[in-house]
Amino acid sequence: MSMTTDLPLIDLSSLKDHSSRSQTLEKIQIACKEIGFFQVINHGVSHSVIKDAIDTSMEFFDMSDEEKMSFASDDIYKPVRYGTNITNPHREGYLQRSFLKLYCHPISHWIHMWPSNPSNYKEKMREYVVAVQALNQLLMDIVIKSLGLNPSYIQGEIDQGMHVVLVNFYPLCSEPQSLSGLAPHTDHGLLTIALQSHPGLQIKNPNDKWVDVPLIEGALLVLLGDQMEVMSNGIYKSVTHRATISNNADQNRISIASFCSFALEEKVRPAPMLVDEEHPCLYRESSVKEYFDFVSSNGTQKIRFIDTLKKNLVKEHA
Repeated sequence: MSMTTDLPLIDLSSLKDHSSRSQTLEKIQIACKEIGFFQVINHGVSHSVIKDAIDTSMEFFDMSDEEKMSFASDDIYKPVRYGTNITNPHREGYLQRSFLKLYCHPISHWIHMWPSNPSNYKEKMREYVVAVQALNQLLMDIVIKSLGLNPSYIQGEIDQGMHVVLVNFYPLCSEPQSLSGLAPHTDHGLLTIALQSHPGLQIKNPNDKWVDVPLIEGALLVLLGDQMEVMSNGIYKSVTHRATISNNADQNRISIASFCSFALEEKVRPAPMLVDEEHPCLYRESSVKEYFDFVSSNGTQKIRFIDTLKKNLVKEHA
């Protein structure tokens, strides 16, 4: 069961207004603390750039299987990787999704590996990625500052880090019930900026209930990841989410998720400024590589990776 409720919607244009700026920053801080999720409007990524990214992505997935499979790989570290996970619809945990993963940072290093078909794919996706990277920098500065840290605290790690785009394709569903397009999980990075062409994303609210994320014209979704939870020493939480496919849907669905994280083997740990006698270190350090290895060996996550990082303080101090 899922419910629909009001989720935080932040108008970023209010940051330019001195009288409303502090109120907007407080809204972002509360959203990060309470749910690990918010939506943003007036974010600087134009409607045409968003539409072009969705359209060219849909064209890619409309191509022949032969063309798409040329990017197929079981190697989770492959910088450009196509895959599909469609399982038996009569078994628990049915999944129905195809995806294309793209490494994006620095974009000049990876773009030549991106698909050449559709003919405008590289151009349109590049415009979207560049715009989202600028938005990510703005949001990272705000979120880091809201923790009481200097925005430059992890700027070097971000500059040398990873930016990965995952384009998901969810086909129409003919089954009599809503099915899973993507199993419940948390993202591992710092921030994820995402868009959806049609409704389907659900997040878990603080009451552990699934909530439908509405489709708001022009809005982008911001999800906090495991690295942000670790770095904040648990002040902020990564948000558990999933993708659903409804038999009421009348169109295929695209989602585009942009992940910002530290470099593959760079360790993330709680910020020392957020750790003291009253606030002990709650997480062990970890890297994106450890997360990838965990996902590869565990398949559909029965336990969240972030939960494996939490320290058992009672045991440690016994």
